Amino acid sequence: MNGDTHDLITAKNLTAGYKTKTIWQDATFDVKAGDFIGLLGANGAGKTTLFRLILGLMAPQNGELLIFGNKPKKGNGKISYVPQRHNIDSDSRLEALEYVQLALSSNRWGFRSAKQVQQERLAGLEALELVDALNLAHRPLCELSGGEVQRVFLAQALVGKPRILLLDEPLANLDIRRETQLIQLVQTVAKKQNIAVLLIAHDINPLLPVVDRIIYIANRKVVNGKPAEIINSETLSALYNSTIEVIVSPSGRMAVLGIEEAAHHV
Repeated sequence: MNGDTHDLITAKNLTAGYKTKTIWQDATFDVKAGDFIGLLGANGAGKTTLFRLILGLMAPQNGELLIFGNKPKKGNGKISYVPQRHNIDSDSRLEALEYVQLALSSNRWGFRSAKQVQQERLAGLEALELVDALNLAHRPLCELSGGEVQRVFLAQALVGKPRILLLDEPLANLDIRRETQLIQLVQTVAKKQNIAVLLIAHDINPLLPVVDRIIYIANRKVVNGKPAEIINSETLSALYNSTIEVIVSPSGRMAVLGIEEAAHHV
């Protein structure tokens, strides 16, 4: 770790929307190096909108958002984003290492020396090793399982050594075991590399043991805090202006009841 305790992301009274439509408002939070933050909320609540603001793809309606102490800008090489959907041909014979290296070679124009090619290869292998996927280096993407593909996507996001990592629904279509493995891997990488991670998810359960904080968006409002401070009946009922019940099983898994009904009335 580099000991960096400064805020990588600072939001003060931040309001997001398109033209005259407000999606959510008055968000205030900060993100430091090494933070692992779960971003939760119903479909359409505006979770991906927050990512778009951080990436400089849209401007806030109001309030202040600073990234590394400055206003967000497009193409910031210190931020990596893994989208929910990837445009990859299901029949592609592209190998995992080749895919990871694309993040480096696609940013370079013209002739690449043998030394540059070798440096890119070594960086790709290092990124795959970081996510425990070195054994996948020469396997085609089309032959990989969902969990293996997610590791390769994560390796590509890390190969440029970002300081902020944005993950949009990386747990989609994974079974419980692979969800847990991926979340634990992301946590390990975040702490080891001192990277700030924001991860969008629908299910809180895989995140509970590992995330430092939760940012929850609902009903045009944004709250943030430790998981126990956010995922409880009182906080969620106030957020949705409706009765929300949080039930905890003997094994520690949570069930949140009433959100779908509340979301329909927002």
